[in-house]
Amino acid sequence: MANEKNENSRDLNAFAETSTPDLEIPYDACILEGPPDPCALVIIGASGDLTSRKLVPALYNLFLRKTLPDPFLILGCGRTEMSDQSFRDRMKDSLLEIGGGDLGQWDSFAPMLHYQKVQYDDLSSYDALSQKLKELTQGQEMEGNLIFYLAIPPSLYKTTAQMIGKVGLSREGKDGGGWSRIVVEKPFGRDLNTAIELNRALQEFFEERQIFRIDHYLAKETVQNILMFRFANAIFEPLWNRRYIDYVNITASETLGVEYRAGYYEQAGVIRDMFQNHMMQVLALTAMEPPTLFEADRVREEKVKVYRSLRPFPVDALQDHLILGQYHPGTIDGRRVPAYREEPGVSDDSLTPTFAMMKVFVDNWRWQGVPFYLASGKRLAEKLTQITIQFKQVPHSMFRQTLGDTIKANRLVLGIYPEEKITLTFQTKNPGAVVCLRSVTMDFNYQQSYTGPLLDAYEKVLLDCMMGDQMLFLRQDGVELCWDFLTPIIEECETCGGMADMLHPYEAGGWGPPAIEAFPNKYYMQK
Repeated sequence: MANEKNENSRDLNAFAETSTPDLEIPYDACILEGPPDPCALVIIGASGDLTSRKLVPALYNLFLRKTLPDPFLILGCGRTEMSDQSFRDRMKDSLLEIGGGDLGQWDSFAPMLHYQKVQYDDLSSYDALSQKLKELTQGQEMEGNLIFYLAIPPSLYKTTAQMIGKVGLSREGKDGGGWSRIVVEKPFGRDLNTAIELNRALQEFFEERQIFRIDHYLAKETVQNILMFRFANAIFEPLWNRRYIDYVNITASETLGVEYRAGYYEQAGVIRDMFQNHMMQVLALTAMEPPTLFEADRVREEKVKVYRSLRPFPVDALQDHLILGQYHPGTIDGRRVPAYREEPGVSDDSLTPTFAMMKVFVDNWRWQGVPFYLASGKRLAEKLTQITIQFKQVPHSMFRQTLGDTIKANRLVLGIYPEEKITLTFQTKNPGAVVCLRSVTMDFNYQQSYTGPLLDAYEKVLLDCMMGDQMLFLRQDGVELCWDFLTPIIEECETCGGMADMLHPYEAGGWGPPAIEAFPNKYYMQK
């Protein structure tokens, strides 16, 4: 609703409410089109935090909503010795710790949980795993339908996938008589060569259609709604091009520091951690052409076309297109926080960037000459994820005698976090005899007038895995094209001391290095 409402708009809203037929959507109509196939979910690395804090809570919530397959079982695997009951108790304790909601039906859910000890590099462990699965599924409808979720460090992906394949668990039955899928979380390699190597290992036993590369960022409702907003509304799509758009900002800021991930982050840095996956995926959704049908491969093909159209990054002129930073001590929420180099596990002379802002161009007919500013960092002023579409100024000001030559341009903001919303800023006249303009904003919140169930990101991706829907999952050619674009940047920064010259300090609790002011677009995190 616009900030400035008048009586006429209220009257129209009242009319719409009284004259529109009651078309109430069933409670779960938009959650699931139909029940997934009965299956077994095997979590490799079930003794880790990802399983207890994300996966099992998500599965329990799906159970409460009656959206899990029937029958269904969860087989946790890890190096820790546990019985089925101790695994169930551990998962329940974790739900209590994180405030996992109503546990009144836990006793009905818990029998689905089973456990098998596995040594990740020991083939005999996977033989035992295969035998356990036969015992649990034999004679049931789920027999032969398997999902392997790799909740383990990326360094173990290759070994684990090959072990699963060697014992025959990747094989699918003929004529639809059972299926097997493998789920891997980002990062998918650490550069182009390692991404290719990982894919080669996965595809030794799994076909591309069996591989689900998760980026849970894509399962956020607002990220998915980028496509709906663009391609289901005739108002905006005709303006979504170089003729009307001045620039695009894509921002993902965090208030958290490196926390307990120093071992990983020291090897990754912000570009590997955020840009190769999250930022590049949102860029593709913002810039892609409309697919002919809303189907997984057609949508992913259009995303790949965006990556193919990226202008090669000018590594010989990095200073003009890339700003890197590392957080120093500062204050966040009234609390003093340490510098990155003071975090446990971080080297005293670390050159790992915790902030990056880059200017990229998509060289195609739609976007030629329009800069896309991608910015992400840790220990910033607030946790904020949004896409800003800055439209061009009006080409001719008929009000220049009273208002001057400059009229504030329109701006569209797609908010992803903390609020999932859309805002459109435009100009209107102030009341009175003098011609004065003011900016007003129309706001839409995704939760507005919606009282149905909400799925979090992991609930959504787990359901999609069960349904075999790869819409929100990355295809290998897209992964390799992203690395192909980013690897030269990383290599240029990491060799010959280049990172030291590029790395700018910034105070924790601010909006990044002062060096961002040198960019033509100074206001990259507009509210």
